[in-house]
Amino acid sequence: MKTKFTLPTVIKVVLIMGLFAGLIGCGKNLPLFGNGNPINAKPAYNLDVLLNGLTINSPSSGFIEFRQDSVTFRMVNLDTKVTHLEPNHSYILERAVNPITDTTGCSSTAWLQLGLGLAPESIHTDAFGNGEATLWRNLTSAAPGAAYHIHFQVIDSASTAVVLTSDCYNYVVK
Repeated sequence: MKTKFTLPTVIKVVLIMGLFAGLIGCGKNLPLFGNGNPINAKPAYNLDVLLNGLTINSPSSGFIEFRQDSVTFRMVNLDTKVTHLEPNHSYILERAVNPITDTTGCSSTAWLQLGLGLAPESIHTDAFGNGEATLWRNLTSAAPGAAYHIHFQVIDSASTAVVLTSDCYNYVVK
């Protein structure tokens, strides 16, 4: 018995194969299992940080592109995006660090508000609850090669309630 392939069947197969190829091809830039730099990984200069809502069913999320500028001496750019938060509201990004030699990982609760250098800067959401902020931090007080565990949280600027959190990441100062 001879199998006959119709044009719609061939198109469906090609589209499905293209979808899988696109997902696999782009996957090299995505963190695995929700964490692009697990706590036991070698520290990295740059991080892709995922921010998650506090509950499993929460649609809220965020992303921080943590990049140490190769031109500006020990400067970290923190391009931050949040989605599905309260519309027309302000939020603040915070971080806490532990030295890499600390075996407790991200146990620090000494939260530092991030922004434009030492001045905290709010992330403002639009009518849909989405917001972006280009933040930065000067790391000249840290020695080049110093390594840290770091984690992030986003808090409501009015109530200071935590709305998003990250896993623990490792980074090294350039």
